[in-house]
Amino acid sequence: MRVDLFKSTPFRLTVILGAAFLFALLVAGGIAFIVIRNELAARADASISDTYSVIRQSFGDSDIADLTALVQSHADATVRHEQVYLLRNPDGTILAGNIVRAEVGQGWSTVESEALGLDNEFTYRVFVGDAGGNAILVGVSSAESDAIGWLALVSFAWAGVVFLVLVGAAGLIVARRGQRRLETIAGVMDKVGRGELHARIPITPAADDIDQLSGQVNAALDRLLALVEGMRQVSMDIAHDLKTPLNRLAITIEGAIATEAKGASAATLLAQAQSEGRQINATFDALLRISQIEAGARRSRFLKLSIAPVLHNIWEVYADDAAERGQRLELSIVDNLPPIAGDRELLTQMVANLVENAIRHCSEGTEIRMAALLAGDRVRFEISDNGPGIPPDERQRVFQRLYRLDKSRTTPGTGLGLSLVKAIADLHGAAISLNDNAPGLRVRIDFPRS
Repeated sequence: MRVDLFKSTPFRLTVILGAAFLFALLVAGGIAFIVIRNELAARADASISDTYSVIRQSFGDSDIADLTALVQSHADATVRHEQVYLLRNPDGTILAGNIVRAEVGQGWSTVESEALGLDNEFTYRVFVGDAGGNAILVGVSSAESDAIGWLALVSFAWAGVVFLVLVGAAGLIVARRGQRRLETIAGVMDKVGRGELHARIPITPAADDIDQLSGQVNAALDRLLALVEGMRQVSMDIAHDLKTPLNRLAITIEGAIATEAKGASAATLLAQAQSEGRQINATFDALLRISQIEAGARRSRFLKLSIAPVLHNIWEVYADDAAERGQRLELSIVDNLPPIAGDRELLTQMVANLVENAIRHCSEGTEIRMAALLAGDRVRFEISDNGPGIPPDERQRVFQRLYRLDKSRTTPGTGLGLSLVKAIADLHGAAISLNDNAPGLRVRIDFPRS
């Protein structure tokens, strides 16, 4: 998958962020320029005021000669009219200074150079005061402030250019890096589309948002692989485990046909065929039910409920059955058991399957115990017995569809009871485990509180 770098999302995001920062830089530069300009203006006014005060004080004894000499000395000391001075008597005659006219009034003024008889591009900040009827003008050109302002503008302009270049380069680098990662993801998904379900997106040490998304995609692929493998295993199990009953059903029907052809009654053989057909139908019904539960559709029917009544109802139904087999079924429930979120019908089916398994596979004299208790922040259901148990290496395999222990193949059943229990537990977000009861088996299911 090749994408134009300039059209990639990382590049566009980098450009957008860069534009935002550039705008902020321009705003900050504008504010800084205004502040600098105002500060320079304030300093110029202060300098003018100080100079005027010094000159004015020289007229303290009404000595016009000293005043004239001081104004002229200031005028002679300036270069290129950066400062302007003028002393004019009451009749308008210029007594001293470095300008030939002053078309300004008393007080503060900002004037062009023409108003002072000068020929340059600067403006002047001037102050005109009175000294015994004589007018004293002191002014400063904008040359310095203009130069500083221009320097600031040029600096900000170059900073903007450098910033744009860096943003563009960073955008290309980020876009290229992002494109490589997206190409990797696209390559993995292409492999998955071609049936390579073991392909996974590599996770980088950065652990960024793309890595988090990749982790979620990998988890989804793991679930997909597990489902596909489960379907493949189910198909193989169905083909293997149902082959014998289907062959037996075919043989029984053929025998019934042969018996009828001889004129004898085939009722017994037909009854056997009916029983075989019902067993096969029950197997498919159980498989369909497990698939429906694993699809999660029943989760919409969840209600807040207590598991205690469910256990009590199952105990009442199966206690007598266990007693007839010489077994004892006990029930223990702690007080104030918190509720869980679940489907009462499915929970009843789950507990019933576990109790039926214990009764069916345990011998006379076995004690079977049902219990509900608190385990940390979870509600725990346990069913334990002191029967033959399940070997440790078989405890996970018994949750597979149609899987049966060798010693259980002579007893009635489809091999789907514990698969159904596992599907119901998973639907409720419960953790199920098979443990040694020394002797016997302990099934433990931990439900999250509602």
